[in-house]
Amino acid sequence: MCGINGIVGFNDLILAKQKIIAMNNRMRHRGPDDEGVFVADKIALGHRRLSIIDLSAAGHQPMQSHDGRYQIVYNGEIYNYKELKFELQRVVSGSNQQTYFFQTNTDTEVIIAAYARWGSDCVNHFNGMFAFAIWDDQTKELFIARDRLGIKPLYYCFTDGVFAFSSELRSLLACELIPKKIDEDSLIDYLRYQTVHAPNTIVKGIKMLMPGHFIEMKNEQLTIKNYWSLTKNISNESNDKSYNDVCKDVNQLLTKSVERRLIADVPFGAFLSGGIDSSAIVGLMSKVSTEKVKTFSVTFDEREFSEAKYAQLIAKKFNTDHHEIKLKPSDFIEQLPNALKAMDHPSGDGPNTFIVSKATKEAGITMALSGLGGDELFAGYDVFKKSLELNKKAWLNLIPQFMRGAGASILLKAKPGVSSEKIAELLKQNKINFNSFYPITRQVLMDKQILEIVNGETLVANKVSEIISEIQPISNIQQLTSVSIAEISTYMQNVLLRDADQMSMAHALEVRVPFLDHTLVEYVLGVPDNYKSTVSPKKLLVDALGELLPSEIVNRPKMGFTFPWKNWMKNELKIVCEQKIVSLSKRKLFNEQGVTNLWNSFLKDDPRITWSRIWYLVVLENWMQENGIEN
Repeated sequence: MCGINGIVGFNDLILAKQKIIAMNNRMRHRGPDDEGVFVADKIALGHRRLSIIDLSAAGHQPMQSHDGRYQIVYNGEIYNYKELKFELQRVVSGSNQQTYFFQTNTDTEVIIAAYARWGSDCVNHFNGMFAFAIWDDQTKELFIARDRLGIKPLYYCFTDGVFAFSSELRSLLACELIPKKIDEDSLIDYLRYQTVHAPNTIVKGIKMLMPGHFIEMKNEQLTIKNYWSLTKNISNESNDKSYNDVCKDVNQLLTKSVERRLIADVPFGAFLSGGIDSSAIVGLMSKVSTEKVKTFSVTFDEREFSEAKYAQLIAKKFNTDHHEIKLKPSDFIEQLPNALKAMDHPSGDGPNTFIVSKATKEAGITMALSGLGGDELFAGYDVFKKSLELNKKAWLNLIPQFMRGAGASILLKAKPGVSSEKIAELLKQNKINFNSFYPITRQVLMDKQILEIVNGETLVANKVSEIISEIQPISNIQQLTSVSIAEISTYMQNVLLRDADQMSMAHALEVRVPFLDHTLVEYVLGVPDNYKSTVSPKKLLVDALGELLPSEIVNRPKMGFTFPWKNWMKNELKIVCEQKIVSLSKRKLFNEQGVTNLWNSFLKDDPRITWSRIWYLVVLENWMQENGIEN
């Protein structure tokens, strides 16, 4: 786990080196163990290293191939690198394939050898999370790839014949190729969904490489190709299998995934909330690990937010070395400025991961496993159940749209609140179906509310609607699988994974996510809907785990991993929030009165304006101030 940078197209090698060093310095937190720079004809590569596998100096990057042809910078982990190394060392009888002569024990060199053997097809051989760039000094070609699920980030810009890339948006800004301006279309995406969906970013001119894609660049020509996708790589292996056999397969795949992710030369642990997903990961870690597992959880004085008793139950069952991070408002306020400063791309989530990552790192842990992805795969969110219920309400489409609109107005007056706002928005759609339903479920502010706080009369097309419209025409995808793909493609990839990376790497902590092993994802997406019951919590996963989890965990109320924000924002955090809101309201992109009204409505306990509809505006203003962003 590291940070990577690169610039292609500068003729001035001295200037190129200066810019790469500046980019490296901007993300020093990602790799405190080592740094490196490579500069040659029109190419400059930079790297910050967090040592996880082969801690020796042999793992230094940029790394050169044994014959000097290739240079690589790499962020992530390839979990099957030992198997690939064995395969790449074999001499295939009767073939013209050359054996690679390895000089290190790193997975980095395995990537070089795989690229030398298979070219761009090398990515299909990797099981892991990764973003890497390889420079071919012979052909003067640059190859960049990102993992299938988008666990590791990769930002880039291409302007005036110069191409630059980085693990962090802020590091890319440090090369000073792109003006620090907000992308106005992306701002609307952010206001709708507390994030900006890839390939766009909040900064105009900076893009994100999509998950499962790679870039080939030669002679200033940029080609982007897709090598894996959620819709095209669904497995049919579970077809005609019994429920019990599917449960056995899920158990084996998840156990193998956890086992793969324990490969490391540093101390490791796990985040434990006491929910089904994190408890499952901890249980399987204890099953396959020869070492006592270290677990970490956040607790609060406010009992309604604390999951301490559930985490303690799991820690006791699996005899873990358990660490509780007890937070008071004063503790959070003290750490909040650093959490906000660690935010590479603005997001409505993240400080929770920052806090637990900080405590985990301070306990001597360099790598931790997370239960992220379990809800998306095994129908853990309410949106799965609601999408099925929507089928029973197809009769609503028989009611004329103007009458549904009238009903929506009555609902808003009778029962104002976030839920009513979303139901009303759905009722006003031309057609009520999954395509119109899903984008509304994840929306933070409705379009009417956004128009009240920005200076503009119209809004750009809804990005989530565009993503969903690409999923639905694929006829062989079942409904719950469609919801999984929607969740993974939107909220998970663009909020949860981005936050997990930026907040954990702020402390040089690597987070691994066993539920996102692509072989497990491909299999579960292909499992029939009738095996993914939404009647009880994540039934397929629970049944697959057998006796691993106690009933108290399986049947507990779902709480989520969050902080008591509303209480804090109206008391201990009120001053700082108000300062940011006032500052944001005065920016030319925003309507001052509209933003002020939103803040006042929150303070007056308006049920339509919850804490999350204010907090992500606070985050946005803080991020713009920290990074000197215009607009």
